[in-house]
Amino acid sequence: MAHVKIQVQAMNDFCMDVYQRFGFTEEESRIITDVLLLADLYGIESHGAQRLVRYHKGIASGMIKVHAKPEIVYETPVSAVVDGHDGMGQLIGHYSMNLAIEKAKKSGIAIVSTRNSNHYGIAGYYAKMAADQGLIGFSTTNSEAIVVPTFGKKAMLGTNPIAISVPADPYPFFFDAATSVVTRGKFEMYRKAEKPIPDCWGLDAKGHPCTDAATVLTNIDKKAGGGIMPLGGSQELTGSHKGYGWAMVSEIFSSILSHGLTSNHTIIDGKGGTCHGFAAIDPAIFGQPEQIRADLSTFLQELRDSPKADGQDRIYTHGEKEIFAVADRRKNGIDVDVKTLEEMKNLADYTGADFEHYFGDLLK
Repeated sequence: MAHVKIQVQAMNDFCMDVYQRFGFTEEESRIITDVLLLADLYGIESHGAQRLVRYHKGIASGMIKVHAKPEIVYETPVSAVVDGHDGMGQLIGHYSMNLAIEKAKKSGIAIVSTRNSNHYGIAGYYAKMAADQGLIGFSTTNSEAIVVPTFGKKAMLGTNPIAISVPADPYPFFFDAATSVVTRGKFEMYRKAEKPIPDCWGLDAKGHPCTDAATVLTNIDKKAGGGIMPLGGSQELTGSHKGYGWAMVSEIFSSILSHGLTSNHTIIDGKGGTCHGFAAIDPAIFGQPEQIRADLSTFLQELRDSPKADGQDRIYTHGEKEIFAVADRRKNGIDVDVKTLEEMKNLADYTGADFEHYFGDLLK
């Protein structure tokens, strides 16, 4: 898999340029770019620059409506339902999480469920928004049906990630994971590299393990059967039912509470219909927020200091590797697959942006 190094500022400026050329305002472009860049900075390659082509296709086809604005359609002091009107997922997610944060600061806790959106990037971005303001943050989303329920052979669920972030020192607890074994983006990366996927990732049209990423992705696109396994694989023995169950938790907080589309009805006939769930909690409703933060910080450090398995020299806590990854990528640049860079060149050509101004002759 051939990669090149891209400086963070160059990637930021390129994304800002192309999204404004699509018709987004400068502030909207900043939010979209911020979500994309955080994924690459955290080392979540499947959701950073890799996703630019998906948003390009969505905007060009009309699935993503550039000028759509999110609307509150139901509201209480501690909850809301937001209709995204098929807008850009990052903007709808940012709006919805800000709404949850504002309500939680007033009432102590808030849950917002959002419908009629599109792919919103990494779920962790929105959980982090709350944690950055001293709150506990939760975010989840459904997606196109690409995950097969335990003992099934038809994709009925999305990868349905769940993210939680909680303030702590020296860095917060940050957990962001799909409820499937891996995300679709990982399959796309393996297809680009022409590498076989592990036999515990995908299922063919008959529900049998498949090691060809292209076959699994083609079957998903044609709705021909098969798809990605839930977290835990395809058998109860390995915990498949647990990933399946967590995917349902995501579905309830996103599509069901918002009266939106469940995963098996999204991305059909030019309609996105993706749904999200958000929550923010003020630790003060449990007493002393400073003590809660200190207690969590202590426990996280005790985990890092606990005995290591033979041959291991470190135990990481959730969010720790991401902090290190950001420092490395800001200093040394972001790793971008050459084929992703070619997609970025096509995006530049489509929007009229000057690709070489940002990235020089990296493709020559």
